[in-house]
Amino acid sequence: MNKYSFEVSIEAQTQGEAEVKLSAASILMQKLKAREIAKLADVVKNDPMKTSLAKKPWGYKE
Repeated sequence: MNKYSFEVSIEAQTQGEAEVKLSAASILMQKLKAREIAKLADVVKNDPMKTSLAKKPWGYKE
């Protein structure tokens, strides 16, 4: 598989938080297909109810 490099900007409170976000995004990109990532992003962006339900098993509260 080909590898591509990009320069990105990440919004975060600290550099450490930005690094965690980038690492997590990298794992998602490695493990999920492009259409799965696109669907996940669409749900997070447009369906707060599903996003909230997905966070519950992780112990996150809105």
